[in-house]
Parts: sequence; structure tokens; C-alpha cells
Amino acid sequence: MVRASDIGTAVIGTGFIGTVHIEALRRLGVHVVGILEDTPEHGAARAAELAIPHAYGSLEELLADDRVQAVHVTSPNRLHHRQVREILAGGRHVICEKPLAMTSAESAELVALAASAGVVSAVNFNIRFYPLNQHLAREIEAGALGDVRLVTGHYLQDWLALETDWNWRLEPEIGGALRAVGDIGSHFLDLVTFLSGQRVVSVMADLATFIPVRREPRGPVLTFSTERAADTVAREIRTEDAATIMLRFENGARGAVAISQVSHGRKNSLRYEIDGSAAAAAWDSEQPDRLWIGHRERANEELLRNPALMNPAGRAASHLPGGHVEGFGDTFPAHFAAIYADIAAGGPSERPAYATFADGHDEMLVGDAIAESARSGRWVTVARGAGRPAAEAGAIPTTEGGHA
Repeated sequence: MVRASDIGTAVIGTGFIGTVHIEALRRLGVHVVGILEDTPEHGAARAAELAIPHAYGSLEELLADDRVQAVHVTSPNRLHHRQVREILAGGRHVICEKPLAMTSAESAELVALAASAGVVSAVNFNIRFYPLNQHLAREIEAGALGDVRLVTGHYLQDWLALETDWNWRLEPEIGGALRAVGDIGSHFLDLVTFLSGQRVVSVMADLATFIPVRREPRGPVLTFSTERAADTVAREIRTEDAATIMLRFENGARGAVAISQVSHGRKNSLRYEIDGSAAAAAWDSEQPDRLWIGHRERANEELLRNPALMNPAGRAASHLPGGHVEGFGDTFPAHFAAIYADIAAGGPSERPAYATFADGHDEMLVGDAIAESARSGRWVTVARGAGRPAAEAGAIPTTEGGHA
């Protein structure tokens, strides 16, 4: 029987999130064979810092290494499509950071290539793997909330709240046309889709850039760095700082979410509330071991993360006893454990709990609809068939399921 520790892995990119991937893989016992960076010199330096045995000089060299069976892509967004294409052509399993690609045309191609290759292909929507989220998804599926009616929440951060804050994600040529929505809003949308079992079918979106000019340092900047560069240049910003989005789901449920990277004091607050016909549930990533459950005719409840009190899905994602908080970093080994179980089995399972390339592509389609809605000022249908997202002329929401 193949185990995770028998699988050799390489990681492309060792910035903030790439390092988190490496630490999680080590916790699982997966052998990180080597890393690939933007230059051989940078790769060698990072390999030494992270105690990785090898730094590859190119993707071609990485794919020529027979020890590598899976590759984690944590490079800047503009590189995902090309790198994943080559990895799939090399017959390797692949775990890609979101967004899967820069455009939905590119992500659609990657979905088809992954299906043809028959490999495990996953997108790192790790927030699914907070144990209480795994638990709640199965509870909702079993009918614990009744029919889902309303989904509300926010994803707020403050790391880009100042004009002197800079990161490559601010540049659409590198990060993509949607910034706050693509970077963190996609996590919220994937999560509530996973929890509710309902896809977003149409959106009404408003995007705002509150800091139209920022000061870009002339040297490199690490994600979430608190250092302020003295030597800067003024740069016009063409990506959104914040978004407010109304949502319609395929079962007729409604939703609304606020997304921001300029909300002072909010370091990483993803909060949702899901209201059903029988009960409600709410959760906040800054208090990840607490799940609120709301009732009409009896006392509300609060479930503290505890393997003894959760269903099998919640227990599978939980690694510590109750009372020992599991946070952001702990979601990665839980997520990767599910992915590497499929890799060990030789291919994707029928219904994986992790986000597949198809899920990553679907988030790209929702993003297209959000961008079109912001441009047109109208409700826009998510274009899961052929063609561009369509504005819903004169669409008026009804009080029950469906569209007018």
C-alpha cells in the first residue's frame, strides 16, 4: 500500500504561502524532493534556508526528476497556466494555488488536460479544511439546517490599507484583473458553495478602489511584510480594494458578501452565516474552533471543535484534542492529507472533499460574472455554458426560489 511518505513532491515558489505548503507536507511525512524559484541563485538560497535537499534550475529539470510524483504550484498567478500545463504533460499530480489561471479560458483548458491525464488535480481552497467547516458541510447535506435560504458574510483584511502597502497582487498583469475578489473573495465563494451544496448562478457586484495611487518600493517586497521602503515610486492602481456582492444560488437562496483588503484591524476575518428553513449556522476564521448554531424555538448552541463531538468528516480534519485551537496553518495538512490519499490511490476519488480543478474553474466563471456586473451595473448570470456572462435585463428577485 502506497503511503503519503512514499510520495516525492516538489514545490514551485517559496514565498509566504509556498513555505506554508512545505511545512504542512513535512507534518504529513511527504518527502519534499526539491524546490523551484524564479532564479537558480534564489532557489539555492531558499533551499538552504528551508533545509530542502535540492533547488531545480528550471521546470524542465524538475519534471526530469523521476522522484517527483506531485508538484505544488505556489508561484505568482500569471505563471500558473503555463506551469500547470507542463506539469500535466509530464504526468504529475498537481496542487495549484488559487486562482487556477488568469482567465476562465485558461482554467477551462487545464480542467480538460487534467481529466485527460487522469491525475489528481486540486486547487488550494484550504479554508474548507477547518474541522468545523468539514463537519458543517456534512450536517447541511444531511438536512440539519433545512433548506438553505440566505448566505451572508464578509472576508476582511487590512494588509493593503495604507498607500505605502505594496504587493505583486496589486498588478493585474501578474495577479489578474480581480484582486480582492480573486485573492480572498474566491475563498469565501468556494467555501459557502462547498458548505451549502449550492453554486452561485448570478451576481450583482460593486467594486471600489479607495487608494487610486500607491507607493511601490523599488526593491522586492514579501507578502504581509510590515517594512516600509524609503525609495518608492507612485503607481496608479487598477484593481479593487473592496467589493460588495449580492448572490443568487441555484436553489433560489440569496446571499451577500463584503470583501476588503483595506479594513483596519481585520487581519484575516472570514465570517459567514447560513440561514436555513430549520436552523442557522455561523463561523468566523478568527475564532475557528467555535461554530454557532441558531434556533427559533429553543436555546442557541455553540459547538466547540472537539473530535468527540463532530461527525466523521470533522474528525478527519482535526488533529488536536478539544480545547487545543487549530488554525490557518493546520488546515493545510488536513487538506493535503485528503489530496495525498487520492494520490496514493493512483487517481482522484469520485467525490473529493478538496477543491478540484473543476471547482477552481467554476470560481473563475463566477469571477467573470462579478467583473461584468461591476462594469455593467446589472445582475449577471454565471456563464457555465458557452459564451460570455449575460446581464439579466430587468431581472427582479422574487421572495421565494428562482428568478422573476
